[in-house]
Amino acid sequence: MVSEASHAIGPQRSTWTHIALCVKDIDATIAWYERFTHLSLLLRGEDKDGKNAWLGDSSKPDSPFVLVVGQFFEGHDPFAPAPHPPLGPFAHIGIELPSKAAVDDIAAKGKAEGCLALGPTQMPKQIGYICFLKDPDGNTVEFSYDQGVYEKAREVWGRAKATA
Repeated sequence: MVSEASHAIGPQRSTWTHIALCVKDIDATIAWYERFTHLSLLLRGEDKDGKNAWLGDSSKPDSPFVLVVGQFFEGHDPFAPAPHPPLGPFAHIGIELPSKAAVDDIAAKGKAEGCLALGPTQMPKQIGYICFLKDPDGNTVEFSYDQGVYEKAREVWGRAKATA
């Protein structure tokens, strides 16, 4: 059975919209992401099974990609008894920063707050200059500089659009 849409605005094609994480303390998680990243709270919700929130980049309303975090109430986890392991050590959320100094700054902040997992490191070309922090649930968040994601997307997809 197909239901009527409940939202007036939606994508016109398949669109990558979010990544979701199970968390133990939603308030601590929201505070961490707002403190260490450019993400801000977009939406909070609660139902009989738990609490949820969407965090995103408020400067990109026309191309939203959000981090969904959910905290299940005791006895209400629909995936139980399966565990919810954190992302890591390689699996991670990646955030590119505008400068090497910004990576150094976030690493220093993470070290001061006890969540630095990998200090600033120069990696090969497609990885760039990076550091890793751990969020309150142990998920790995990478902060990078000069990975080349923007340049490569414009080079490959920008050209394809121009010739289409």
